[in-house]
Parts: sequence; C-alpha cells; structure tokens
Amino acid sequence: MAKQSRMVKTNAVRILEGEGVHYELMEYDVIDGLVDGVSVAAKTGQVVESVFKTLVTMAGPRELFVYLVPVALELDLKKAARAAGVKKLDMLPLKDLTKETGYMRGGCSAIGMKKNYPTFIDESAQSLDLMTVSAGKVGLQMKLAPDELARVASATFYDVVKYS
Repeated sequence: MAKQSRMVKTNAVRILEGEGVHYELMEYDVIDGLVDGVSVAAKTGQVVESVFKTLVTMAGPRELFVYLVPVALELDLKKAARAAGVKKLDMLPLKDLTKETGYMRGGCSAIGMKKNYPTFIDESAQSLDLMTVSAGKVGLQMKLAPDELARVASATFYDVVKYS
C-alpha cells in the first residue's frame, strides 16, 4: 500500500485500500493553475503516454459513460459510442460534472463516483505495467496496474482514441 503522509484519503484511495490494490500516490502543485493532463505528467515525472484523463460522456439526459484516455490524445466519440453500444455520445457539460460524479474537473476519478457508470479504458493501457490517473482530487494522482484499475472500476479495455 502507498504511504500516506499529509495526503488526503479520497473515495478512490479508500476503495483501492479496501480492495487490497497496490498503488502509489503522487502530489503535484496546482498553484500555477496548470492541471491539464500533459502538465500533470510533467509535474509528476511520468511518461505522458502512461498518464490517463477521465472523461464523462452522456448518451441522453440520464445515461452516462466514463472513458480513460491518454492525456495527450482525444476521445473519439464515435468509437466511444460503439464501445458503449449507443448511437451517439456527447461530453457531459462541465457544469454537471460534480453533480453527477462527486468529483470536480482535474480531480475526476473512475473509482468512487456517486454511481457506478459503465467505464472504458483505452486499450493502449494494456501495454503498460503501471498507469497514472486522478486519485479523486486536484493535485493528487495515483499510479497502479491497468488490470487492477479495470477490476476495481468494472471497466472494459477498448480502442476509444482518435489517431491523426
């Protein structure tokens, strides 16, 4: 288990501990306002391809889906809809993120949301030993095995990113 210094235990961290998942927590400075994934990768010393952002989409007013994609890449909404088995997806408006997930922008984790939404991790994660994702709070990341994340989040691996 990760050592807890002054770091806050978020819902995501509590769930990982309850499931006996090995993880590492990393804090990063948010004073400069740079909380985008590429900046977070640099601040935490992680290879950008191993850092994933959590995106929430909607297929209708009450049907939400969660996607984890590498921070430097973009979610392909057509591929994402195919993965979810729906015709069309839109991004969840930012104003609804906290209300629907319990998390805020820059601190959204696929683990510990208010509800268990269908979750998909881009298949590129399967080639990684460890991946880094939000630990449920801006300024806090967690590094863990992709298979463990998929197990705890009940997620499926699927090709969901746009390639130029």
